[in-house]
Amino acid sequence: MAASVHHAVPKLTITTAARPESRRRPGFNSVRCCTPTTTTTTTTDVGAQRITVKNGNDSLDICRVLNGMWQTSGGWGRIDRDAAAEAMLRYADAGLNTFDMADHFLACLFATSVPCLLCYLRAFLQLKMAELLHQPFSSFIFNGMKLESRRVGDVRKVASLKPLQCVLNEKDNRRIVVVKNGKDSLDMCRVVNGMWQTSGGWGKIDRDKAVDAMLKYADAGLTTFDMAEIYGPAEDLYGIFINRIRRERPPEVLERVRGLTKWVPPPVKMTGSYVRQNIDISRKRMDVPSLDMLQFHWWDYSNPGYLDALKHLNDLKEEGKIKTVALTNFDTERLQIILENGIPVVSNQVQHSLVDMRPQQKMAELCQLTGVKLITYGTVMGGLLSEKFLDTNLSIPFAAPPLNTPSLQKYKRMVDAWGGWNLFQTLLRTLNKIASKHGVSIPTVAVKYILDQPAVAGSMIGVRLGLSEHINDANAVFSLVLDEEDMNSIQEVSKKGKDLLKVIGDCGDEYRRI
Repeated sequence: MAASVHHAVPKLTITTAARPESRRRPGFNSVRCCTPTTTTTTTTDVGAQRITVKNGNDSLDICRVLNGMWQTSGGWGRIDRDAAAEAMLRYADAGLNTFDMADHFLACLFATSVPCLLCYLRAFLQLKMAELLHQPFSSFIFNGMKLESRRVGDVRKVASLKPLQCVLNEKDNRRIVVVKNGKDSLDMCRVVNGMWQTSGGWGKIDRDKAVDAMLKYADAGLTTFDMAEIYGPAEDLYGIFINRIRRERPPEVLERVRGLTKWVPPPVKMTGSYVRQNIDISRKRMDVPSLDMLQFHWWDYSNPGYLDALKHLNDLKEEGKIKTVALTNFDTERLQIILENGIPVVSNQVQHSLVDMRPQQKMAELCQLTGVKLITYGTVMGGLLSEKFLDTNLSIPFAAPPLNTPSLQKYKRMVDAWGGWNLFQTLLRTLNKIASKHGVSIPTVAVKYILDQPAVAGSMIGVRLGLSEHINDANAVFSLVLDEEDMNSIQEVSKKGKDLLKVIGDCGDEYRRI
């Protein structure tokens, strides 16, 4: 709790006159600004300032001098919304905290109704409460209302009303990173919402709940989503989500949302028409004119068709159908060949965690020389790097949570290749000690450590949309600072494991081993 609060929230009582039935606006809910109180108010209050009006069980205490707001309806001078709300605050601060209005009192400015003005006032007060959360005012954006109006007879009605929103300012270097190559660039959130979990095996996905969850992530500042055309309904969910963003959020939110998708074609001849056809499918499913990022995967390096595909993708980028071209699961040798062929990829998405440090052995060096960035997945190992698996023994039935998802099973195999479950427990205990020290979770520490590695632009955390969420843990990454002691203790455990570059091969080789 902050030591002091500069703006106390006053108690407000608001009355409104009913509109005649013939002039009611359908579907409009009156705005109420009130503060619960346990104090019994009577006409004997100081100065007889307040009075209770009642009939049977219905009662309301109000100030005996009311602030009438008919004067906002026009004819008394132009109303400035900000100045009006400030004036209302001064009245409330002075104890004149009862306001009288009607739903057909219209303010001159932008045809803003009086209830709209109260909504504005309420949001203004909520912003002041941000001080209690130790959140600086500069880290919020205040989004105004988008209002449309239509004339009905001689009464000007507000046709649509969208509530004010306070959203985190995304222009934070800890949160946002730019990946670029030459003239191609894209800004994105450094913690990426991975949507592999929508493809089946993690629980049934309800479409509406999934999209609602995506909105919650975006509203919390986690605005970058990663998917693929092979991830079941992922691209379709994004299309529904982005349309709701367009309808239900201010333009500033839409400008921050990013959709990264992947194309994983079979090793057939990569003609221009074939590439175009597949990219158009993703554009249609995601309902966007241009893909923010297309990350390309190729199964067989003995087939050089990957260069043809990337050249066609670059042509589509020049046409405006793709904003940036990137890779996924390419090794260092092939990345260098691609760059030498003049194809401007901005990033390579690879598996990277405290257990799998392969990207730092060869790939990161080339990335630092060329400017290509790494986007990492498997960073929390499907949830293995969490308190859930701390001090558990998989060799004893029911002594540990079940490995009941494709990601848990996949990354358990990585643990086995690296050093086994006992060494992994040592790593979890080390991470738990660091997490307790900083007041965060084990996954937060695991993600932050990888984000601090050379060439890493962003790290993925898989989202089980509508089933569970990790918004608080993900946002905690941006404020966490690992000190030298933390880094050394993690590295001490990590180096006890096997060198996965020797065991598996370079980045992505696990997908190409026979």
